[in-house]
This record gives sequence, structure tokens and C-alpha cells, in this order.
Amino acid sequence: MVKIDNIELGEFPLLLAPMEDVSDPPFRAVCKENGADLMYTEFISSEGLIRDAIKSRQKLDIFDYEKPIGIQIFGGDEDAMALSAKIVDSTAPDLLDINFGCPVKKVVCKGAGAGVLRDIDLMVRLTKACVRSTSLPVTVKTRLGWDDDTKNIEEVAERLQDVGIKALTIHGRTRAQLYRGEADWTLIAKVKNNPRIHIPIFGNGDIDSPQKAVEYKNRYGVDGIMIGRAAIGYPWIFREIKHYMATGEVLAPPTIEERLTAVRKHLHGALAWKGTRTGVCEMRPHYASYLKGLNHVREFRTRLVTTDSVDEIEHIFDDIRTFYAREAEMA
Repeated sequence: MVKIDNIELGEFPLLLAPMEDVSDPPFRAVCKENGADLMYTEFISSEGLIRDAIKSRQKLDIFDYEKPIGIQIFGGDEDAMALSAKIVDSTAPDLLDINFGCPVKKVVCKGAGAGVLRDIDLMVRLTKACVRSTSLPVTVKTRLGWDDDTKNIEEVAERLQDVGIKALTIHGRTRAQLYRGEADWTLIAKVKNNPRIHIPIFGNGDIDSPQKAVEYKNRYGVDGIMIGRAAIGYPWIFREIKHYMATGEVLAPPTIEERLTAVRKHLHGALAWKGTRTGVCEMRPHYASYLKGLNHVREFRTRLVTTDSVDEIEHIFDDIRTFYAREAEMA
């Protein structure tokens, strides 16, 4: 049984990665329904929380059905991170996660996210400030290092464990790589196999199939896997991995009906949480992912991203069902 502090996550938990503009409550709901064991909010700026920025505060919204869930924050100032940890504590998530891995330039330039990888002493101080300011278990998500010359993740893991973190997720790339190239899990395995390390170590990067999840589980010995981009528009990745781990069988891909049920749930969650106008607009990037791989889908996708009417979107969903039912009959 893998545990973060007193939070039980099962034998080999599958975690949903915190993704900016993706991992909001409507998206998390469909991932939870399909087997995600632990989820995280989008990352939240510590400075934004302190300024009471509306967008930052909204990201604190969590719901009982999502539990266990972690709220993730980022920043480069010890006082701001400590105060943010106290604010997060008051919203009663299951844990607080610190982002030391985001490679986006606007975050890095503020000395936050992966920008902290250039100053390990600062990373330790920021982490310590959070641990001291909350009663929640504190976890960290980070990368192997800043670049190929500074892959210091083994030192980072030991030092962060020493100041009190309860779990560590490692993305198998450097900041310099961004999301290019293949994730290197060999250093993740070294951290996991370090006799000094006793906290759970989760691997992240390039897991996009049940077969790869099981291969990496066996090869690298991590305690669990975090899945990010592969879950966008495909929340079934969690159930498929679990089924494959349990039976060795590959599940059939989701049916048209399952795709439509999931995208409808996501859409109506977005409308309820964000309001009609914002919900409709922010769903548009998701349609391509939910419909990926279907033949003759371009026309439907174009219609979905060019209408502002919820009724019309529902009508398009019905057209999709009818079209592919006819295709199946003719096959």
C-alpha cells in the first residue's frame, strides 16, 4: 500500500498531473470517474493568492468527490510561499504540492517553477517555509535538473526529504528540454533505489499507454505514475492502465457513446463552474482530443469550435452519434 503520510492510495497509484488551463474541476471529474487515484489542481501563484487575485482564488475550488486531492502552488519568495501555504491549509485539501518543475518562460523568469532548479538552497528554503506553515502533508513535483550539466535530482530528493516532504514526483526531463526528446527515467530509478529515500517516488513523463505504464513500473520500480498530456481528452487512460495491470488484457478503446458522455460531462461541468460564455470558449481546445482518431471528424470539430450556443453544441453531439452509428451499420 502506497501512502503519502496517512493518505492511502492503493498498491500502485495513478496520479493526474497538475496542468495549467487543463486540470480544473470539470476535467478532474471525468478523470476521477475513470480511475485517477490522486489529482492536483492547476498550479496557483503564491503571489496571486496573497493579492486575492480572482483567478488564483478560483483554482482553490475543490469538491468532496475529488478526494484525495492536492492543491499545487508555485513561487520564489519564502514569505509568500509560507503565507500561501496557510491559505491553502484553510481550504482543507488532502495535501499541498509545490511546483518546482514548470518550464514555461513566464514562470521561470519570475524565479519560480523550474527556475528554482538553478538554486537548490532556495528550493530547500521555500519547501521548508511551506512545511512549517501548514498542517497538511507537503509534496513536491520537479524535474531532473536545469540542464544536462545540472541533473542534481538525487541531491534534491535527499534534501527535500530532510526538510519534511512526504512524497516526490519527478518528471524525467530537464528544464532545458521543455517537453522535447524522450523522458529519462533512469535517474528517477536512482532516486527510488537510494537507501536514504523512504518517501514515495512517482515518475512522470511519456506514459501514454497501458503497456508503457506496466513496462516502466517494472523496469524503474517507482511507487506510482503521474499522467499528464496523455489524459487530455482521454480520461480512459487511467482505467485502461488499471485493467492491463490486473489482467494483462488491453481494453477496447472508448465507444462513441462513451466519448460523448465524457465530453458532455466535461462541458456541463465547465458551464456550471465558469459560466456559459467562458465555459463554451474554454472547452474548445478539448474537442479535438475527445474526438481524436475518428474518421471524418474535421467537420464536426470545426462546428464545435465556431459556435457559442450550448444548444447547438448539443445538436452537434447528436449529429456525431447519428453519423458514427450509420458508419458502424455500413461496416
